[in-house]
Amino acid sequence: MIDDLPAGLRARHLADEDHLRVLAVLDMWWGGLKGEAGATERALLLPRLYFQHFTTTSFLVERDSVERDSGEIAAFLVGFLSQAEPETAYVHFVGVDPALHGQGVGRALYRAFFALARSHGRRHVHCITSPENTASRAFHTRLGFTASAVKPDYDGPGLDRVAFVIDLSAEPAAIP
Repeated sequence: MIDDLPAGLRARHLADEDHLRVLAVLDMWWGGLKGEAGATERALLLPRLYFQHFTTTSFLVERDSVERDSGEIAAFLVGFLSQAEPETAYVHFVGVDPALHGQGVGRALYRAFFALARSHGRRHVHCITSPENTASRAFHTRLGFTASAVKPDYDGPGLDRVAFVIDLSAEPAAIP
């Protein structure tokens, strides 16, 4: 499914039973960003419906385990194909275990999602992050996304965001 992961990791599509497992790693992986309000915000961004209705466009990376589908979560990407914009796909939420940062796991997840989006005729991929998440902003910029200015109250009062877009048809070989 994703063939360029570091040794000891394997990928599959998300499943309903992964919901609580993913929620369990959020606070640790985000290092308490924005405190308790941030923890609540992150959990509310990942309701079970994503693990039920967007499984074929979302990925989970696990550390290899003797028991199939029971390895420790190493990363995930929740994405979908826009129903309103036929040339657009959207990455809703991504997480990578901080111990794996810089090892190409996030990049491999995005490559897989870009390939999936292209296979469905999608030209653009959009995503957002909070302005405080400087690591996410830098990562998306390195991947070739174009960032907007901070959009105040984008997701409601006090929920500012930075929006990103990448054109998958522009120099496809250059997109990581």
